[in-house]
Amino acid sequence: MEKWESDFNPDDVKKLQSALTASGEELYQLILDPDTDILHTLLKNPHLNEDHLLTLLKRRDLPEALINSIYHGRKTILNHRTILALVKNPTTPGTLIRNLLPQLRLFELLDLCFLPGVTPDQKLAAERSIFQRIPTSPLGNKITLARRGTTNIVAELMKEGHPQLFEVCLGSPRLREAAIYQFLRSATASPQTISMVARHNRWNQRPNLRMAILKNQKTPEIWFTLWLPKIHTPILKQLLGSYLTTPNRRRLFEAELKKRGGT
Repeated sequence: MEKWESDFNPDDVKKLQSALTASGEELYQLILDPDTDILHTLLKNPHLNEDHLLTLLKRRDLPEALINSIYHGRKTILNHRTILALVKNPTTPGTLIRNLLPQLRLFELLDLCFLPGVTPDQKLAAERSIFQRIPTSPLGNKITLARRGTTNIVAELMKEGHPQLFEVCLGSPRLREAAIYQFLRSATASPQTISMVARHNRWNQRPNLRMAILKNQKTPEIWFTLWLPKIHTPILKQLLGSYLTTPNRRRLFEAELKKRGGT
């Protein structure tokens, strides 16, 4: 709530009057003022332009009420740079961010995820907005996202199962084993993508992933031939008892157990 003029000393009154009428460099100085009343008054100044707003929005200490005033007072004329600055400001409320994110470009959303000081809510909202665009994005954009994306974005891209995209996802330093495990248990996994995991130096020695590969009915037989001799007998018996085991694979498991003197 703004103070009544009588509550101010003459210097305060003079500063408020300057906030209403200042232009040029004087406006840039007032933008740095810690007094929120001055900042709210600045928004009514007819000389306040986009460059002034962008400078103001670089401040990390703006009150949420001021952010809302900027948006609601100018939302019909906000240009792209100002919208981006609003989204990047850490005090912008989540509801406002969700309204603005659809107006950002795909890789602006990605940059937001890695912005220093980005809040968890901002990052999550940006990721969800990217998820919504993935199905209609060109393959080249998806590949770039896979190379640069967050853990959640890479996991989402992997679900598409496109071999070229999948290969890039497997090489991402942000990919987690859990995402691959979920993929291997999904209907999207294909003989080609399963083999990509089985060949990948980073992932093919992970016990959980090997088990998921050996339990998947789409897994090419070559991986049984290569891996069964190295599997511990209790694990081999567990695979033999799995309800997912096909008759042909059952014969492979039984043959391997027989070599070891088992039944």
